[in-house]
Amino acid sequence: MTWTRVTLEKRIELAPGLARFRLSGHKPEFKPGQFVQLALDIDGERVGRPYSLCSAPGEDLETLIVRVDGGALTPALFALPQGAPLWVHTAASGNFTLDRVRDAPSLWLISTGTGIAPYMSMIRQDALQRFGQVVFVHGVRLAAHLSYKREIEERGFVHLPVVSRERSAGALHGRIPEHIDSGDLERRAGVKLDESAQVLLCGNPAMITQVYGQLIDRGLTKNRPRKPGNITFEAYW
Repeated sequence: MTWTRVTLEKRIELAPGLARFRLSGHKPEFKPGQFVQLALDIDGERVGRPYSLCSAPGEDLETLIVRVDGGALTPALFALPQGAPLWVHTAASGNFTLDRVRDAPSLWLISTGTGIAPYMSMIRQDALQRFGQVVFVHGVRLAAHLSYKREIEERGFVHLPVVSRERSAGALHGRIPEHIDSGDLERRAGVKLDESAQVLLCGNPAMITQVYGQLIDRGLTKNRPRKPGNITFEAYW
């Protein structure tokens, strides 16, 4: 594994334990939707973890990180001062890209928590223009965790936040699967979530499992290399 140094250019605190990290220096080649390994040397050991990139290829790296108390890496990342060095692996990984996603009248980008990160890379590269309508569904616990709400809406996409632990103006209350069952998401978006759509799922595996089952029941199918379908997903842990 080949590592190179980068610098913590800026950490933007969004909520307690949630921040955007912007890194300057080496810019590894990657496709929107892929991830890189970030690492620090801690007690004589290089500790690395994978993080999806929010930035477009060619830009300074940006990733969205939640602090895990007692975790091996994130407490140290959150303690870094501006200008501190850290390591990035020189090769990006992952197949959660748009390469195998067919053109469609609508594209649903459904995520929970930091699972929104790869979608931000896609919109920042202007990679979504071949879809008629693009709908962002972002499920979080608290409204303060809606990390990219303003940017998504300023770019003109349909943004449907879903907040589970508090009521927030403009957001649906509860969990994503219940608003699929009720039809709330389709009514608010004005877009059908049916076999004409392409759907990307990213985030909590429990959400992905449940929503995947709901979509299969609606007649959508998994997108496979040799058999194109509607649903592409990536579990985040």
